[in-house]
Amino acid sequence: MAKAPRLGPYICGIDAGLDVVSGKWKGLILWELDAHGVRRFAELRRGLPGVSEKMLTQHLREMEEDGLVHRKVYAQVPPRVEYSLTEHGRTLNDALRPLGVWGTERIRREGVPVADVTGAGAAHA
Repeated sequence: MAKAPRLGPYICGIDAGLDVVSGKWKGLILWELDAHGVRRFAELRRGLPGVSEKMLTQHLREMEEDGLVHRKVYAQVPPRVEYSLTEHGRTLNDALRPLGVWGTERIRREGVPVADVTGAGAAHA
């Protein structure tokens, strides 16, 4: 079943913005690509504990359609695919940065646990 395109009508700018980043993993994909630049699929998956292959694929496709993520395929065997943020994706990440600051402060204030995504036992926010 095809998903309807995200074309509104929207109530406000926040509605339109949240429509593009809806889903648990999209904000984290933006963060991962911003932090590391270029990532292969397996690297993204390791950096996002709990995401399924199906969900990561779906979100990456949607983000590519929305012009947030660039997918580069190398013609080699086995095929190599790399993902990076587009300029549009970087501007969205910049817009979300204050939300990240707010969330980091919430983690500190409420003592909320933070997932260890480094594999080395040190958690970060």
